[in-house]
Amino acid sequence: QVQLVESGGGLVQAGGSLSLACAVSGSIGSINVMGWYRHTPGKQRELVASITSGGSTNYADSVKGRFTISRDNAKNTVNLQMNSLKPEDTAVYYCNVRVVSMGVYWGKGTLVPVSS
Repeated sequence: QVQLVESGGGLVQAGGSLSLACAVSGSIGSINVMGWYRHTPGKQRELVASITSGGSTNYADSVKGRFTISRDNAKNTVNLQMNSLKPEDTAVYYCNVRVVSMGVYWGKGTLVPVSS
């Protein structure tokens, strides 16, 4: 069974920084894409950032230049460094991975409230 465990969420002031981490465990093969999504009540869940096994990254326009995604293929971990946080970044952040020949898996989410 594949498990994703997120950590690092918590209250932060606008302009501050926070780092999220996600560790993937279980009987998995090769992880293709790892990413972070976020959800705010009343809105659809949106992609924040993703990174392929080769290191190619993709960011939502709203976070470009402020957030950085990275991964450790050997440890099956993915991190999201968030700088210059804004109140509109407030959301539950979810880790997401696509495992080759197995499917897509989600973490339970971690809340990041950004105070103004």
